Amino acid sequence: MHLSRTGFLNRVRLLAVAVAAVLTLSAQPALAGRYASIVIDAESGSVLHAASPDAKSYPASLTKVMTLFLLFDELDAGRIRLDTKFTTSAHAAAQSPSKLGLEPGEKISVESLILALVTKSANDAAVVAAEGVGGTEANFAQMMTRKAHALGMRSTTYRNASGLPDLGQVSTVRDQATLARALIRHHPGYYKYFSTRQFVYDGQPINTHNRLMLRYQGADGIKTGYIHASGFNLISSAKRGDKRIIGVVFGGNTAASRDKHMGQLLDKGFAKLRKGESVEMAEAEADDLPDLDELVAAAQAAKAQPKAKAAAKPAPAKKVAMRAPARAAKDDDDDDDAVGDADPAGWAIQVGAFNEYRPAHKAASDAAKKLGGLVSKASIDIDKAGKGAKTVYRARISGFTEDQARAACKRLGKAGKACKPVNPNA
Repeated sequence: MHLSRTGFLNRVRLLAVAVAAVLTLSAQPALAGRYASIVIDAESGSVLHAASPDAKSYPASLTKVMTLFLLFDELDAGRIRLDTKFTTSAHAAAQSPSKLGLEPGEKISVESLILALVTKSANDAAVVAAEGVGGTEANFAQMMTRKAHALGMRSTTYRNASGLPDLGQVSTVRDQATLARALIRHHPGYYKYFSTRQFVYDGQPINTHNRLMLRYQGADGIKTGYIHASGFNLISSAKRGDKRIIGVVFGGNTAASRDKHMGQLLDKGFAKLRKGESVEMAEAEADDLPDLDELVAAAQAAKAQPKAKAAAKPAPAKKVAMRAPARAAKDDDDDDDAVGDADPAGWAIQVGAFNEYRPAHKAASDAAKKLGGLVSKASIDIDKAGKGAKTVYRARISGFTEDQARAACKRLGKAGKACKPVNPNA
C-alpha cells in the first residue's frame, strides 16, 4: 500500500493517539492489553528482556507460588513438617476447579498439598494450606502481601491463596520474576517439587499442567496460571550449564501459544547470556505488538467516542466473576467459564467408569490407540471419585480443546464405543 507523506503523518498521529489510550488504560488490567513479559538472569537479577514489565494484571494461579513460599518458610522454621496434616474446611472444599476434590474434615499432609499445588494447581489444596498456616484464608492473604512487599514486590497485592478471580489481586511480571528468583535462592531444597511430573493422591495419578517443562531443554519449573481476565500466564525457569534464567509471561491467548512464546524468550535470554549482554529495558519483540492498522483503527474508534468521565474512587475489592473483553474472533479458544487452571486445552473425554483402577486405565489406553493422531498431545488421566465402596474410577483422556474432544467422541462413537466430552469445570 502506497501512502503520501500527508497520509503517513496522519497514520503516525493516529498511532500516537492509540498508544496514549493504551497507557491511560494501564491502571485497569481487565481492560488494557494483557500481554507482558520479562526474562531475568537468576544469578544477578539483571533483565535480559522486558515488555510492559510493570503493567498490573491478575496473576491467576501464579498466586500459588507465594502460597508455597510461605509453606516453605514454615517448614524451614520448624513450625510444620512434610508429614504434618491439615484439615479441610467447608470453605476449602467449596473452591472452584481445578481441585483435588477434598471433602470437609478430610486430612491431608503438607507434602501432598505441595504436590497438588505444583501439578494440578488445586484450589482446594491452596485454601487448606492457607488455613493451616494462617488460620483463615483472609489472614494468610495478608501474610502473602507482607511477604511480597518484603521481597521488593511493590506492585503486588494478594486477596486469596489460589489465584481465583478477585479484582484486588494484582501483580506484574517483574514482581513474579522477583518472587521466582527469591524462592529458588531461599528455598533451593524445596524448589525441586516444581519439577514433579506426576504424583499419586488417594490412588489417583495426577499429571503436571506445566507442559513446557516437559519439552524445553533445561526447564525444571515453575508454574502455569489462567483465569479469563488474565489470559494464559506462566513462570518458567531453565538451567543450562551454570546459567539459570527465569521468564514470566502474562496474557497469552492460548496455553500452546504462551508456551511457544516462552520458549522463544528463554532461547533469546540464554543467547544474550552467552554474549554477555544485559538489557535493562528491552523493547517488546515485533511479534508481541499489535499491527499498525489495528492501532490506527482503535484510535479512530476512540476518537469517535465521547470522552469518558473521570473514574470514581474504586470500591473496596470483593470477589467477583470477572470476564475479559468480548471475543475478537470466532477461533478464540478461551473458555468463558473457565477458572483456575481449567484452560481451554483442559477438555477431556470419558470412555467409561469402573470400580477398579486397572480396567479404567485399560479402557482409556484402548480408546487412545483407536484415536491415533487425535491424542498426540493428550494423556490418560484416571479420575477417582467417591470413597470406600462407592469409589469410581472414571477412564479419561485429557489435554483436548473442546473441538478435539467432540471429534474424538465422534470417532469412538462410530466404532461403537461409549464416549462423552468433559468440560474443564466438570
